[in-house]
Amino acid sequence: MSRQSEQRRGDLAAYRRYLAGMDASMRQKVALTAAHLLCEGSIADMGMGSGAGSDALAALYPALRVVGVDLNPTMVSLAKEQHQRANLEFVVGDIAASVFPPASLDGIFDSSVLHHVTSFGGYDYDNATRALTTQVEQLRARGVLIVRDFLDPGPGAVLLDLPADDGDAGLDPRTCSTARLFERFALEFRSLSREPGFPYECLGPISSSLGGAVLRYRLSRKHAVEFVLRKDYRADWESEVKEEYTYFTQKEFEALFVRLGMRLLASTPIWNPWIVRHRFSGKFEWRDVAGRLLDWPATNYIIVGERVPATEGVRFEEGGAVARGGFLSMEHYRHGETGLVMDLVRRPHLTIDVLPYFETSGELYVLARKGYPRPLLHCARRISASLDGGSAAGYVSAPLYVSQADKPVGQTVEEALAQGANLDADEILGFHPGATYYPSPGGVQEEVRSIHVEVRPVFVEQHLANQSGFSTSGMVRAIEARQLLRAAQVGGLPDARLELNVYQLLRARGLDAGPWIGEAITPTPSSLAPSLTTMDALRRRPPRRVFRRASPDESTGFLELHSSTFRELDATGQVIAERALEFVTPRRLGLNTIAAAPLCVWQGEVYLGIDDFDLPAAQCFNGNSDILIAPAYRLPREVASPAAARAFMLERLAAEFGLKLGQTWDLGGPYYPSPGLTPEAVYPVAVEVLGEVPAAGHRKLYWVAIRDALQHQELLVDGHLRILALRAAHAVGLLGSTDP
Repeated sequence: MSRQSEQRRGDLAAYRRYLAGMDASMRQKVALTAAHLLCEGSIADMGMGSGAGSDALAALYPALRVVGVDLNPTMVSLAKEQHQRANLEFVVGDIAASVFPPASLDGIFDSSVLHHVTSFGGYDYDNATRALTTQVEQLRARGVLIVRDFLDPGPGAVLLDLPADDGDAGLDPRTCSTARLFERFALEFRSLSREPGFPYECLGPISSSLGGAVLRYRLSRKHAVEFVLRKDYRADWESEVKEEYTYFTQKEFEALFVRLGMRLLASTPIWNPWIVRHRFSGKFEWRDVAGRLLDWPATNYIIVGERVPATEGVRFEEGGAVARGGFLSMEHYRHGETGLVMDLVRRPHLTIDVLPYFETSGELYVLARKGYPRPLLHCARRISASLDGGSAAGYVSAPLYVSQADKPVGQTVEEALAQGANLDADEILGFHPGATYYPSPGGVQEEVRSIHVEVRPVFVEQHLANQSGFSTSGMVRAIEARQLLRAAQVGGLPDARLELNVYQLLRARGLDAGPWIGEAITPTPSSLAPSLTTMDALRRRPPRRVFRRASPDESTGFLELHSSTFRELDATGQVIAERALEFVTPRRLGLNTIAAAPLCVWQGEVYLGIDDFDLPAAQCFNGNSDILIAPAYRLPREVASPAAARAFMLERLAAEFGLKLGQTWDLGGPYYPSPGLTPEAVYPVAVEVLGEVPAAGHRKLYWVAIRDALQHQELLVDGHLRILALRAAHAVGLLGSTDP
């Protein structure tokens, strides 16, 4: 065994122990880094403070050189004494100045630090612009800049309801009520300025669901957010009121990154679930000026950009409609019992996902495409906004794939690897079957098969030949497999097919999936016995064939085919490429889908609720219409927030299946099931089921132990069900590490 192998295995075990002991804030920091870095090369952790975050990154990613930067020499000295690793160092530096040589870093991470640059620089927002401009210059080509900070919510007034009896009537921040704390805050916000504070209007006491004595205030949305984000930091109040947390809106952040030549990889508000549960819910309410309850403000914001050559694009925009070329076609099927006619969009050719992989130093790597253009994702906002306020990245990580034509699969894949990844036949060690599934069978006739190809260790960085028609088709890179799963758990891996392939590969190799770093999911035991079954019993259920072809004039018009031009723009706004693409959307509903993983704990075992349904896509592929699916609901366009979506989902689950429901959790980040065909985004949610209350008209959910479902993944051909089952298993500890 080599010294390197011993080192890496020790680090892998250390990663798991380290992550298990982290608090929620540090876990989020690590997760965001994992989502957007290759975890090798050099990264600067700007404004590292105590150095604990830099130390965590260095411990978790041994191939990554981490440099913590802080303006305070004392902090740097203490960090050096406290944290010592071979791949970790600390330096004194101003994050707004050139700390490193130009084009020398693979990544820069600004975690809750840029608002210090503005706050302690005269509340000058241009300081953040100048700091980011300087940081971009220190990035190599393909280097990544990650900013995690707070978000200006934009203009407008709100009504803020605050408890007046949860403390005394004084102005001591350590003992006063929340309402009195707000009144003090309104006097001293931005206390370093010549004219601190801001105006507000007290509308007096109101009757509120918060209970007790509640005062209502009218103020700007920005100042309301500034207060609720810091109202619990009472011990350090005098320091907190010096800072202005928010400085840029999301549009301002995105526009700045584009001007700096950064390709947007992510731009989304973040809701820390612990903060929402413990500091927001039941602690305050805010409404628009008409009195309508608003969703919780974001607790943080994440924006990620990749520095690209001036010859490449940084964003897409949709142009006008053009005549369709016939790539996609639509068929219609009538349900023999209900009479319902369902639309089904068909794409030509069989898609084969190719996942080259190798193991080295105790870790598993896969070869995947990074930065592959997916312009369809940018037509979403003209139909319905994203639920979480995130802006779709036009360039994504995705598996290598081929469309099979007249050549055998083995030959097709071998030729594709030679052309796309520069892998000749001598570097291929063997082919292994992967999975077969339907990414979005509710409306798309698309079957994906995967092949895992074992290759000799090769850390390639191969630009793909231009297959996309845009300025780039991405590049092939070796990425650690578990890192891809971590990215999916925090919304950093929008193409779901790569995630599913990695899960399948890990299980085929007998390897664990590493720790779950998404929201902690802890369903409580049910007091009512669910109607349990097994996957083997579901396999033996009688087959069904309920669909017959229908004519186009019988369609209800649920789906609609489009063809639009998509323009790729560079950092100056110039169009550098343009291409027409066909895609499908619902005619009247939105582009957001919420998919539920009903979870029930019974006698120490976690069970997953599965729906036995009929879909024409299943009948087209295997001759039978019956298919096991996850309950999933395409959302109306007016359901435009996470809270509204969950309320919609809970109402439907209760009405359709007679479930007694409890808590809900994000089950990893949103994903796009078929981003080459549709901009549909899916938001997976785990739902606690406390029992069933069956009644006439209710459909039946089949409760299967998650362990059992994992052993029969060949039955999980619905892509949504497959993702939810694997993520749920991972979240409750059935796929994670067994290392201490």
